[in-house]
Amino acid sequence: MVFKRMLGAFGVGAPSVDTVLATPRVQPGGTLSGEVRLKGGDFDAEIEHVTLGLVARVEFEHGDGEHAGAGEFSRVQVSGPFVLRQGEERTIPFQIGVPWEAPISQIGGQPLHGMALGVRTELAIAKAVDKGDLDEVAVEPLPSQLRILEALLQLGFAFKSADLEAGRLYGVRHELPFYQEIEFYPAGRYAGVLGELEVTFVADPAGLEVVLEADKRAGRYSGDAIGRFTVSHADALQTDWAAELDRWLSGLAAHAHGGFGHGDHHGHGDHGYGDHHGHPGHHGHGHHEQHHGGPGWGAVAAAGAAGVVGGLVAGEIVEEIFEGDDDEGGDGDW
Repeated sequence: MVFKRMLGAFGVGAPSVDTVLATPRVQPGGTLSGEVRLKGGDFDAEIEHVTLGLVARVEFEHGDGEHAGAGEFSRVQVSGPFVLRQGEERTIPFQIGVPWEAPISQIGGQPLHGMALGVRTELAIAKAVDKGDLDEVAVEPLPSQLRILEALLQLGFAFKSADLEAGRLYGVRHELPFYQEIEFYPAGRYAGVLGELEVTFVADPAGLEVVLEADKRAGRYSGDAIGRFTVSHADALQTDWAAELDRWLSGLAAHAHGGFGHGDHHGHGDHGYGDHHGHPGHHGHGHHEQHHGGPGWGAVAAAGAAGVVGGLVAGEIVEEIFEGDDDEGGDGDW
């Protein structure tokens, strides 16, 4: 996908820039490669640097509410100073390492509703910086992550949406200043017990830490039940996740008419599960309507953008979401 734009910060006749991704689809821990194509304008231009940044749409708390902002979570300078002559064409190859904690924005070739990721190209001339256009990037789940998501669909949960929340998860080490919540509607026997289930992955080269947050509805106590476990990528591919997750969720259902957080733990192999009264450092999202059932990711992808998974399907839409975020103070030096 190529975006062309005259660099407005430098006036009429300024250089133009195209950013072309050779790998528009990538997994956490992978590498994006491509090239920046520059074309000189009506005058010689002293380029100070060309820099690429990975940018995501993040929800920031602001007063009593939230607002969306652009959060840059990876940055690399692909060129130092040089002179771009009048009318000259120059190509700069690049590679960007994608953090292991990068959020998932696409599954099976279909975008996740609520997610927006892009590569932003910055060109600096004479102390002025033009941030240029955004080139949409799709981050697919690791095989270990996909196995867990597929297991939830096997249990009948239906995908709702995903978003990025600025802040830290309590008790979880992570490098990025935000975390992703992938939200599901409950189904079957869980529909009357849970209002919503949220899944957060924190990946590194060795494995995953997974945080499950269940909004408990039934019984004398309401609140959030938290399940946390750690697993290597290799073990994740050998685990019967439908059975493991069903056991944790069944534990919640068994306490539907009592409290939880009284030291109930379920162990299996290298995984440690626990129900905790409280919250891992972020706020609940109120009540949501309940939906039942849900297709597998293959059926979701076949349904197209108008199906259960829909939304952001074009780079132009991604750019519209980010437009104006810099003025709102959502773009920090992360």
